[in-house]
Amino acid sequence: MESTKLANTAQARKRVLQNEKRRLHNASLRSRLRTYVRGVLKAVHIGDQEQARTALRAAESVIDKTVGKGVAHRNMAARTKSRLSARVKAMGNVAQ
Repeated sequence: MESTKLANTAQARKRVLQNEKRRLHNASLRSRLRTYVRGVLKAVHIGDQEQARTALRAAESVIDKTVGKGVAHRNMAARTKSRLSARVKAMGNVAQ
């Protein structure tokens, strides 16, 4: 027997709607975060240091905002920013 539990009270039905809305919004924020990180990695791969620095600044801002909204964990944000800035900084060392 398969049992699917449905929301029986008005409060539970409202929570189902709120949770779905929040899930979609958080998914959008996570996608935006990944897009900005990808932009930095793409600039590093191309070798354009100025573009990489600009993309890193934008990505750090988006990462911090995502953490502030509770979508991403602060340790993940710190780790990601550290790794991205290390890659951009390494570009400067290679160019010199």
